[in-house]
Amino acid sequence: DIVCNFIVGRTRTIEQLMKEDGFDAVYIGVGAGLPRFMNMEGEQLVGVYSANEYLTRANLMKAYQFGKGADTPIAISKKVAVLGGGNVAMDSARTAIRLGAEKVYLVYRRSEKEMPARIEEVHHAKEEGIDFRVLESPKRVIDDGNGYVKALECLKYELGEPDESGRRRPVPIEGSEFTLDVDTVIVAIGNNANPLIEQTTPGLEFNKWGNIVVDENTMQTSIPGVYAGGDIVSGAATVILAMGQGRIAACAIHEYLTGQTS
Repeated sequence: DIVCNFIVGRTRTIEQLMKEDGFDAVYIGVGAGLPRFMNMEGEQLVGVYSANEYLTRANLMKAYQFGKGADTPIAISKKVAVLGGGNVAMDSARTAIRLGAEKVYLVYRRSEKEMPARIEEVHHAKEEGIDFRVLESPKRVIDDGNGYVKALECLKYELGEPDESGRRRPVPIEGSEFTLDVDTVIVAIGNNANPLIEQTTPGLEFNKWGNIVVDENTMQTSIPGVYAGGDIVSGAATVILAMGQGRIAACAIHEYLTGQTS
């Protein structure tokens, strides 16, 4: 059965599902869909989107057909700045171009070599005319005086020593501020796990990033009978990885419920 309009941790907690509703095992595959922002001045302005919202509006909710059968609007942008260097940033930049933007900047604080996006994604973005602004990072979004985006103030960077990720740390160049004339800013710097399950599930172990800790051989969590996989465990990763973890968990759940090894 598929139950819709059900928020795990709010409609019912995992503890209630198991102790009150009679479920013997639970698999948590809620993803990590809470957009991450930069907490800089001006992020509340009209014209600033998370990549999640922008891509959901444009694709899933068909905002490109607004007024022609779709009821979800999206900003008609002329100049767009996309913040980030991953695959989602490339998707956002290319979508903005296809929605009619005249100019799209991709602003990334490291060099192109350090971009986490797949090489082919970068190549295709360049083919579509995206202006790559590497070794630059936003400082604040500038208000036009009426609550809308007018420009993006950025700072230039240079690369220093490698950080904990193994990539060279971006170091700001003092006094290098400049502005990009844009009317839309799309923040594509990753996602965090929604904290709702952590807040409502005592005994469930999480790491410092808010991801569920599991046994990678079974995908079992710190609570017997509760399993998890996908981005809620790995952080932002691929569909293929999530599918693989789901298969591992399915086998482990079968063994847990039946006592039979597969």
